[in-house]
Amino acid sequence: MGLLTSVTDPRIGRHLLREEGEVIVDEVRRHWVAYVRPVLEAVVALALLCTVPFVLIDLAGLLMVLALLVLLHAAWLGLGHARDRFVITNMRVFRVHGVLSQHLATMPLARILDISVVKPLHGRLLGFGHFVFESAAQEQGLRDIRYVGDPDARDLAIQRVVQRSGLRGRMVN
Repeated sequence: MGLLTSVTDPRIGRHLLREEGEVIVDEVRRHWVAYVRPVLEAVVALALLCTVPFVLIDLAGLLMVLALLVLLHAAWLGLGHARDRFVITNMRVFRVHGVLSQHLATMPLARILDISVVKPLHGRLLGFGHFVFESAAQEQGLRDIRYVGDPDARDLAIQRVVQRSGLRGRMVN
């Protein structure tokens, strides 16, 4: 299990400003629905391998290569989803993703103008949604966060952190 963890862990801790007192409020992994496509591709690869004994020998090699390619693509997609993290801290939100190269997009809490939570019908049924962040700079790597599990609770967590940081005025009763 240690090898699997080392391959799928994007090492969030090294991106934290610990000396400034930054702590993780929530670390969001992709919802299980994001893994449906890689699993279906793996099933297709297995089905291709199962047909190998029943086809002409000339086609068997081609089917095996095709199955291997589909399986590699499924593994690549699955690993990409496993290494994709959206992190909410007491100072900012950031997203780390990528397999061979890693991409980090950060937005301080003060720059978040609006968060839209998009829950398509199947997302409402299965418990996921998508975040759309609006900020002063519209073209950034943190605009769309897809396949967020329990998006309402995560939105409240962000709003709570922003409120506690004093970036918005106090609520009046």
